[in-house]
Amino acid sequence: MGVNEPHLSAIRAILATARAQGRDILSEPEGLALLDALGIAIPTWRLVADEAAVDGELLAALPGERVVVKAVAPGLAHKTEHGAVAFPARTVEAVRAAMAAMRVRLPSPPTGFTVTELVAHDRDPGGELLLSFRWTDDLGPVAAVGAGGVATEFLAADLRPGSELAIVSAALTPPEGMERALARATAVRLATRSVRGQQPRLAPERLADAVRRLLALAPLAPDELAELEINPAAVTPDGLVALDVLVRLGDGPRLVRPPRPAAAVARLLAPRSIAIVGVSSGTNPGRVILQNVLREGFDPAAITVIKPGAGQIDGVRCVPDLASLPARVDLLVVVLPAAATPGFVAEAVERDLAVSLIVIPGGLEEKRGGGPLAARMRESLAAARARPDGGPVINGGNCLGIRSRPGRYDTLFIPHAKLPPGSIPAPIALVTGSGAFAITRLSRLAPLDPRYVITIGNQTDLTAGDYLASLADDPEVRVVGVYVEGFVRLDGLRFLEAAARLRADGRSVVLYRAGRTAAGAGASASHTAAIAGDAAITRALARQVGVTWAETPAEFDDLLRSFALLDRRPSAGRRLGAATNAGSECVTIADHAGPLALARFSAATERLLGDLLVPAGITSVVDVRNPLDLTPIADAHTVCEAMRGILASDEVDAGILGLVPMTDTLDTLPPGEGHDEDLGRPGALADVVADLWRTTTKPWIAVVDAGSLYDPFRDRLTAAGIPVLGTADAATRALAAWCDATLTEG
Repeated sequence: MGVNEPHLSAIRAILATARAQGRDILSEPEGLALLDALGIAIPTWRLVADEAAVDGELLAALPGERVVVKAVAPGLAHKTEHGAVAFPARTVEAVRAAMAAMRVRLPSPPTGFTVTELVAHDRDPGGELLLSFRWTDDLGPVAAVGAGGVATEFLAADLRPGSELAIVSAALTPPEGMERALARATAVRLATRSVRGQQPRLAPERLADAVRRLLALAPLAPDELAELEINPAAVTPDGLVALDVLVRLGDGPRLVRPPRPAAAVARLLAPRSIAIVGVSSGTNPGRVILQNVLREGFDPAAITVIKPGAGQIDGVRCVPDLASLPARVDLLVVVLPAAATPGFVAEAVERDLAVSLIVIPGGLEEKRGGGPLAARMRESLAAARARPDGGPVINGGNCLGIRSRPGRYDTLFIPHAKLPPGSIPAPIALVTGSGAFAITRLSRLAPLDPRYVITIGNQTDLTAGDYLASLADDPEVRVVGVYVEGFVRLDGLRFLEAAARLRADGRSVVLYRAGRTAAGAGASASHTAAIAGDAAITRALARQVGVTWAETPAEFDDLLRSFALLDRRPSAGRRLGAATNAGSECVTIADHAGPLALARFSAATERLLGDLLVPAGITSVVDVRNPLDLTPIADAHTVCEAMRGILASDEVDAGILGLVPMTDTLDTLPPGEGHDEDLGRPGALADVVADLWRTTTKPWIAVVDAGSLYDPFRDRLTAAGIPVLGTADAATRALAAWCDATLTEG
């Protein structure tokens, strides 16, 4: 049985009654009535005003030898902590005594008591679950399942991140994937799977049905209902029974931004004309931007500088003000002081002088007192949304700008000499809320040159979700790396929906979300919010749609580099084959294989490798095994042919090749004093490893664990298209993520 409109009408009536009385939390009886309307099982219960109302007839309606007595009072949540729950014998005297004791303990007199059937169930892990429905501003309504009972938060804190709660979404979790998503929680697996030969306590489909009923509350959120939490739900032979419920009301309608016109976003990323305001005749951010745009090859005749009293700067014509622009421009870059920016932007929007704007200045929203300034921009923009074309779009404010290789422009106000040249075009789009994070990534990813670098700043208008949706239209973008500290309202949902489309097209999305505290927990009465903040919910749902989650900035870099260079090399499985010329790396690879399984070499593979290693004298030192220890004895030919044999074996899906470059058997240095090496000569290690890459099709990663002396060697491998990481454990993590991503595409 699903939840239909009559049920929602009954639930709305319950919520409306509480709101009319000025309450934001339902009483226990109201919460039980709501669950009954949802079709979720509840115990037999009765409501009484006081001890005098308890008699034998009332207790006879309740089964069992004991009952549960709870105090009812406005705003009384987590009753156990306040001594408002008791489990007396099912006698008139015992029940009345429990109520009288509560009156003494509670700071204010209760308005009544519930007397409820004591449901027999196992209180061991897996016998009690927490089920909740919650509105989140960035992802909309979600449901969660985890361990229930009084130790909910304690148990969750000791579990591996991602296993403490299962998070699902009506919009993002497909019906056929509901049971699989719920099984991510340890408590769910304990409840629904066989443990030590015992029958499962609960059929997975019955739990999924209860969660679907909770998600049916979505039309009420967030205006009428903010959250509902059942804790615990007892796992019984007859299914789940909700023993306690907390319901918090919504706080009324919330504004939703009108959608941004997609055509304007496309024009922003590939403009035909640009205007810049805030360019100095000396050196300032506006001048740096102008010079960067010119350096990228944008036609000077299609650029206009807005600057009174000047005829031209750097060969580009100047006009005194907005009204003097010769025509509407595709892109207007604003580099004015914060105080002057809102009025300028409002005029540009009202006059319809630009299809898109990049607003560089900060202080519009993040600085105290800046709200009214940003409001002026938003008001003019909101009015423009009613135009047939939807009006212009704005990137920023408080952003570093955008660099678009297809658009032939760079508005990052960083001098060219301060960033390493990108010599290898990479199918990467980098979208970040922080300009500093973006340019740090550019420096660390060198010599890879991303196709787009987009710093979105405060997301006054355009959002991370907008850009992900737009970038999906560029088939040359194969990997999108995103850094956010939070999403604007419902943009997390838009972002993940766009990410799902990219993934279905065989492309990758890597997400690093900062600000991972349990935001909002202090304002919530629920355990769910205390356990899982917004970032944890994002992580759970992101993984469901195939987004790769980066735990650290360093891992973010490794994933972008690896995914960009492994593109078009999907993995057929998770069986790992590895070789390295360092025994310590063999141990590290084995220790950190994680979800990768070390392949068991076949007899044919062992013979092939043995025949290769015998002439080099390696088999006299080590045995043939996986990972294969080639020892420092191995020369370039031996290293690469061994790896070729491993990758050619049917039992291996993906590989790691460790290249410790210090041994005297390998040419890994450029020509110089004190040695006769030349890493660029034919037959040197870089040359034969590049040939190995060209002539193999399985995904593999090279490891060069060494200092800056070997940067030229690394760069030569990268120039050949090989993903190179600095440590063996980083390589195992990145390769495991790639296998996960390619094995779940579509």
